[in-house]
Amino acid sequence: MTDPDRTHPDGTFDIQVNGYAGVDFNGDDLNEEELHRACAALRADGVSGILATIITDTPARMIGRLKRLVALRGADNLARDVIAGLHIEGPFLSDEPGYRGAHPADALCDANLSLTEQLLEAGGGLTRLFTLAPERDRGGHVVRLLAERGVVVSAGHSNASLDQLKAAVDAGLTMFTHLGNGCPGVLPRHDNIVQRALYLRRDLWLCFIADGVHIAAPALRNYLDLVLPCGKCLVTTDAMAAAGLGPGHYRFGRWEIDIGADLAARSPSGSHLLGSALSMKQAVANLATWGFDEPTINRLTRTAPREAVGI
Repeated sequence: MTDPDRTHPDGTFDIQVNGYAGVDFNGDDLNEEELHRACAALRADGVSGILATIITDTPARMIGRLKRLVALRGADNLARDVIAGLHIEGPFLSDEPGYRGAHPADALCDANLSLTEQLLEAGGGLTRLFTLAPERDRGGHVVRLLAERGVVVSAGHSNASLDQLKAAVDAGLTMFTHLGNGCPGVLPRHDNIVQRALYLRRDLWLCFIADGVHIAAPALRNYLDLVLPCGKCLVTTDAMAAAGLGPGHYRFGRWEIDIGADLAARSPSGSHLLGSALSMKQAVANLATWGFDEPTINRLTRTAPREAVGI
C-alpha cells in the first residue's frame, strides 16, 4: 500500500485533512495551483504526509471531487509527495441529531456496496481510510468489502451499540475517527459511544483532535493515559480550509465559518463545530504544554498515524 513517491518520513503525518491554507479539498473548483499551495503550506508546517479527506455530499459530488483530487495530485510532484492517500468520510454516517456533525443531513444514507465501489473507483486506488457508522452497515457487508480491499475502516459520527461495534470489528473495523467528537455535547453518563470505543481500545485505533476544544485538555489526558499502554492511539487535526489562516470569518462552499483564537471552526451561531483550523505543528506544541514527553508526542503524531493506515 506504500506509495513509492512518499519521502520525508520524519515529519508529522495527519490522517484527516479537509483543506489547508485557504484551500478546500472539497471545493468543486479546486485547481492545481491551489492544491500545490496547500501542500507547500503543510510541508512548511512540518507535515510530511496526509490523507486528503473528502466528506459527505451527494454521490455525484463526492465522486467528482475524488476524481479531481486524484488527477490534480497526479499532475504535481509536491502534491504526490504530501498526499499519501485519501480518506473518505461519509456518506454512511448517523443521521441522529448531534452525531452527524457538519455532514449534510440530506446526503447521509445507509451503507451500500454499489456506492462504495463507485467511491473507491473514483479514488483511483488511493483510498487508505474510510469512515462510516457501523449501525448503517447492516450485516457488515461494506466494512468487509473495504477491509478485503486493503482499506482501513473507521467508525465515526456513530452511535453504534457495543454489540454493533464488536460485529464491525469482526468484519474488519480497526479504527475510530476523532473520538469524542461527531456526537452530542450531552451524552448518557456511562453508556455512550465514547465509553464503548474506549472499552474496545485493544481492538481499535483511537484518534483524537488535540486542540483543547474538541476535547478539553484534562479529558484528553485521561483518554490518552488509558489508551497509550495499548499503543493504539494517534492525534489528527481534522483541519479544514481555514487552517493556517488564523482567526476570522470565512466562507468555503456551503459553510460560513468563524475561527476563534482557540483555532476551533464554529458555525456563525456557535452552535456546533465545523472541523478545526488546527495545524499539526500547534497540536505538537499543545501536547508538550499538557505534559507529554517528546517520545510520546512523536508516537502520537508521527509513527502511530502511519502505522494505523499502513503507510
